[in-house]
Amino acid sequence: MTNLVPVILSGGAGTRLWPLSRELMPKQLLKLTGERTLLQDTALRLGAPPVVVCNHEHRFIVAEQLREVGIEPRAVVIEPVGRNTAPAAAVAALLLADSDPDALMLLMPSDHLISDTAAFRHAVDLAVPLARGGRLVTFGIQPTGPNTGYGYIKAGAALPGGNMVERFVEKPDLATAEAYVASGAYTWNSGIFLLPVALFLSELEAHAPGTVEGCRAALAKGRNDMFFFRLDDESFAALNGQSIDYAVMEHSDRVAVVPVEMGWSDIGSWSALWQESPKDSDGNVVKGDVLVLESSDCYLRSQGRLVTAIGLKGMVVVATDDAVLVADKSRDQEVKAIVDALKREGRPEATQGTRGWRPWGWFQTVEQGERFKVKHIHVDPGAKLSLQKHWHRSEHWVVVKGTALVTCDDKSFVLRENESTFIPAGTPHRLENPGKVPLRLIEVQSGEYVGEDDIVRLEDVYGRGAE
Repeated sequence: MTNLVPVILSGGAGTRLWPLSRELMPKQLLKLTGERTLLQDTALRLGAPPVVVCNHEHRFIVAEQLREVGIEPRAVVIEPVGRNTAPAAAVAALLLADSDPDALMLLMPSDHLISDTAAFRHAVDLAVPLARGGRLVTFGIQPTGPNTGYGYIKAGAALPGGNMVERFVEKPDLATAEAYVASGAYTWNSGIFLLPVALFLSELEAHAPGTVEGCRAALAKGRNDMFFFRLDDESFAALNGQSIDYAVMEHSDRVAVVPVEMGWSDIGSWSALWQESPKDSDGNVVKGDVLVLESSDCYLRSQGRLVTAIGLKGMVVVATDDAVLVADKSRDQEVKAIVDALKREGRPEATQGTRGWRPWGWFQTVEQGERFKVKHIHVDPGAKLSLQKHWHRSEHWVVVKGTALVTCDDKSFVLRENESTFIPAGTPHRLENPGKVPLRLIEVQSGEYVGEDDIVRLEDVYGRGAE
């Protein structure tokens, strides 16, 4: 299967897992169920270098997470705007078709959990002959119950290893879901596909005219940016955003389904994460600094502060350093409404946490008030920030771990643990980590404006301009 290529779509926001998952750090980039992120698990699942499609804000985190697990991607494609899964898949198919028109792409969302990798690979093996025989193949999950949060697939005529698809069904109500499961003819729609690239592109053009042409223009006018490829903004933004299901699968007569039991979950809610996590004797999932008494069937998680719970049943309590969610587990699909309300109020907590990720590491805002901000800064070994200056603020740096190489105006010098320096407003400066361990420092900003956009980049190895 040398020309079977994993394609990972990593554009989702995962808002139903707020406040842990947010648009700038969504669920696929988090360690929710183990020592690896969902993206890392997805990239390792087939054991072949993937094509990854993600957005501008996540590009450096995606690249770093792949590097951490030894994955060298075939390409990392940057979408300028989200246009759903059909255009993203079309871009990947066009890239692969240029070098191998007979390639099969295994299209996978980056944020799904699959606990039985062997079963997954066996299902892919069954799907390959179907795809080679001119089928667009989807994978149907054997239902474990009448779930109303998933779409369903009705199987039609039998094929070796699977069935033709008779129809796709939107998320049903409970009574309908119960009837589907009882019939034995339906599986859950996993959103994972094995697609011959040439067939997929022809079917997409037939059922969603203009999509392939627009994606081809976005590629032709795009550009390389370090180890990323940026699609052309205007061409891609002009596309009609559609899911693969709506654009192709629901209309094509060449779709097959391979049923599979592989411990699959889309981790689309706190109750789904509770279901997939180890529990104590009372059915509680407890993560972090949590003390729980006389409670059962709860998901309780702290990302730092102490959380205590007494007498709860079937609840979700999640505390981060800037937000707390308390919800009935049976209503966790409504968390998105909370995020929408925060957005309407212009609250930054809707989309971002206190930690900001950069190609050189990360920073976390510890405290902020009138004319000041305190940050904890982490710089990876060998990494360096841009040469920059700020018009409205001065900065005090105190090294708490590692070694810092500091450039301030026309001077360069080394700071070690417990040493500090002062960067006056308007002064060109740069911070580097020349060592082999992470550099940690505390930065105290003071001035009339301490926003993140007060940065004039004079030189940057990552190709970024002034914010």
